[in-house]
Amino acid sequence: MTPRKKLQGLVAATITPMTPDGQINLSVIHQYVDYLASEQNVKNVFVNGTTGEGLSLNIQERKQLAEEWVRQGKDKLDHVIIHVGALSLPDSQELARHAAAIGASAIAVIAPFFFKPTYKDELIAFLQKVASEAPAVPFYYYHIPPLTGVKIRVEELLDGIKEQIPTFQGVKFSDTDLLDLAQCINKNEREQFAFLYGVDEQLLSALAIGADGAVGSTYNYLGRKTNLMLQAFAKPDLALARKYQLLTGEFLNFVIKLGFGVAQIKAVMTFVSGIPMGPPRPPLADASEEFIVKAKAKLDSIVWPEGD
Repeated sequence: MTPRKKLQGLVAATITPMTPDGQINLSVIHQYVDYLASEQNVKNVFVNGTTGEGLSLNIQERKQLAEEWVRQGKDKLDHVIIHVGALSLPDSQELARHAAAIGASAIAVIAPFFFKPTYKDELIAFLQKVASEAPAVPFYYYHIPPLTGVKIRVEELLDGIKEQIPTFQGVKFSDTDLLDLAQCINKNEREQFAFLYGVDEQLLSALAIGADGAVGSTYNYLGRKTNLMLQAFAKPDLALARKYQLLTGEFLNFVIKLGFGVAQIKAVMTFVSGIPMGPPRPPLADASEEFIVKAKAKLDSIVWPEGD
């Protein structure tokens, strides 16, 4: 898949649909693609990441999902980014080669999080060894220190990275450290690197300091609302943009208090879209019926701005 547009705006962190017995369910991906593009106006996806339970899947499953997203996204999606990070360098390299072979728009890699890199040079060396296996494919670093425990600041990481990773295009920045993000944007021309924010409830703050867009799970089911926030911000109508962000935050604050993880995201996507996302893979447990009832009632109760 050759990207037709610069990567910006919203990117849905895709969920991995599963059958009731916990096997990946490729049969609904075509419906999922159509739903994102037509109902949510989201035409970029990030496959096999955190929301997609990528690190709970085996290599073959990750390849099958990548292939199906690229196949179904052709002519319907602008970018299909495949996350190829793994704890094993050879696995990550194999996934990178596979993503290149099937025509993925880009690849992304999370920092290894069991034996962790401590210094910038260690992390860049790992990323370079993966990126070099797909030398014609744009490469993104997936920064998510709350889960990896790797707290090397992105501002530091970016210094000289293009010389070591020529395909480097930007960062999926999933951290609340907006100072680090701001320094990245301040030090690098926007045309050079793309900075996509990954904390959905704080997106407006990231946009205010220059983020190019966002990668997140809520864009699976609140993509249209968030696109309206982006449009309001661009006008600029900051009062309207703030209204959308606060209402999204109101929903997320409610469900976080109930316990909101991948299983619950799957449940919300199922009742909003009508596409069965199935259970999560153990050790995660399925969302409770109580959660589903309360979350649906809360989402239905939100009054979005007039005209939406």
